[in-house]
Amino acid sequence: MNFPSKLIENAVNEISRLPGIGKKTALRLALHLLKQRETVSETLAHSILTLRKEVKYCKVCHNISDSEICSICTGMKRDKSLICVVEDIPDVLAIENTSQYNGLYHVLGGVISPIQGIGPDELKIESLISRINASPSDEKVEEVILALSTTMEGDTTSFYITRKLKTMGIKVSTIARGIPVGGELEYTDEVTLGRSILTRINYSAD
Repeated sequence: MNFPSKLIENAVNEISRLPGIGKKTALRLALHLLKQRETVSETLAHSILTLRKEVKYCKVCHNISDSEICSICTGMKRDKSLICVVEDIPDVLAIENTSQYNGLYHVLGGVISPIQGIGPDELKIESLISRINASPSDEKVEEVILALSTTMEGDTTSFYITRKLKTMGIKVSTIARGIPVGGELEYTDEVTLGRSILTRINYSAD
């Protein structure tokens, strides 16, 4: 792709680093910004810098937050006896959009994948165990819902967590297989995902 300006080329190269954006889309975005008032670009740049510098991760569930503990963990109407374990932050957003779940979350930050060199120690699994052990008697965790993608890596992670929780007397369930095998949770439609949460089934590591 030939560019009339080195400045345009640099902007396109940087924008195209974003997931799902190719060079042509990046060029359209760069040209669009050029047509807008300068304040539009300044506002965009400021919001991105603020996001990168000031966003926090909840100390309890590891979801993104504006404070040290997120609004979901501190929500008075949340069912503290339920923890839904997800792979990453987009999965929290996907489940929240179903309006079918009012418990808490725990973000692992990935799934076990030996091929990619990701083991249990790289994930927030021990944090989950510690969190359950530390839960007060009036907010005792009674059920852990494994809402991981139905891939080999997701199933391996679910199996590992279930074995860790087996001796703790915690009920472990998994979302119903309305989610297609091999499917990514964040791309599942809200109706299917919502029904999968409501019709979850017990999970066993035996």
